[in-house]
Amino acid sequence: MKKDFMLVVIDIRKKEAVTVQKILTEWGCFIRTRLGLHEGVLENCSEIGTVFMELVGDVEKHEELARKLNLLKGVHAKLIKMEV
Repeated sequence: MKKDFMLVVIDIRKKEAVTVQKILTEWGCFIRTRLGLHEGVLENCSEIGTVFMELVGDVEKHEELARKLNLLKGVHAKLIKMEV
């Protein structure tokens, strides 16, 4: 069985988070699980955010999602394919 995951790091979270969320919403049918993390709270909110996703469906769509996210300044997406 193959499992596809994607790890996304957002370097300038306050600037790009809304655009990333919009893209992930558009591609929501391919995302089984999505977990977003960032350090700090309130006044100490971090500029760096991480999103971990478990993907389903066609691997070509996963690659396209990674490509779209990587077009954004300060966003780094990596597709991780695993055999389990």
